Amino acid sequence: MTTDFQTAREALGARLRELRVEAGLEGKDIAAALGWQTSKVSRLQNGKQTPTPSDLSAWARAISRPDAEAELHGLLAALDMKQRHRSWRRQLAGGHRGRQEIAVRQTETTTLIRGLEVSRIPGLFQTPEYARVIFDSNAEFRGIPPTTEAAVETRMRRQEALYDPEKTFRFLVCEAALYHRSCPVEVMAEQLDRLYNLVGQRRIELGILPFGTQLRRTAPHAFWIYDERLVIVETISEELWLTGDDDVRLYERAWDWLAEAAEYGTPARRLIGRARASLDLT
Repeated sequence: MTTDFQTAREALGARLRELRVEAGLEGKDIAAALGWQTSKVSRLQNGKQTPTPSDLSAWARAISRPDAEAELHGLLAALDMKQRHRSWRRQLAGGHRGRQEIAVRQTETTTLIRGLEVSRIPGLFQTPEYARVIFDSNAEFRGIPPTTEAAVETRMRRQEALYDPEKTFRFLVCEAALYHRSCPVEVMAEQLDRLYNLVGQRRIELGILPFGTQLRRTAPHAFWIYDERLVIVETISEELWLTGDDDVRLYERAWDWLAEAAEYGTPARRLIGRARASLDLT
């Protein structure tokens, strides 16, 4: 079974490969520039060997991308499964692509993903245009390189998992997310159309938490649960990666309590349709 450590290491290796290709270099060129065996370059790119901080600094120099050094060190920090707090500043130092690659790998190694989104559409359900606006806005907010197109491509690649017969997706979306609009109205309309069509699909359970519904516990923030092994919580400044049994069970209970109040099927479509109809497309 692939571990979270191996998943993160493979994502880092994929990013090393991407940077090398972008620089127009072959693996043998990196090896020659750094005095390494070509087998080491291969192991690092394929996630078979854990790089040291100095390895990553050397890689950034070899491809003439000193700006990539901070990003690579941030991805290396993600290998430490004991590290609960993961700074966005470090993870996104080189843009969104590296973190999106980690998301792809996490999804590939998970059979059941449960999630709650409070104010936006889950990334797995986003249209390319909606995702593009989200990435552009976040890059501006954080002052990071605008690697938007690569991030969108990776997010769309991640969505291929929705059609994997061995995976199940159970998501809760607060009704507010259907109205909070950080994108042009036509982009939001297309996004709501996609969400409407996802309701009722096999292996996808999508519930909407309506305005005014009674809750056993309110939804304080968004979170994602990967199988029964990992919970990821996003804050403005960092991610929390929670792997303790007590933490996972607590978030599972929070998800179950919220799921009791959600609308599914036709009622969920009605709520999405109402939000879609409220948009002024004239």
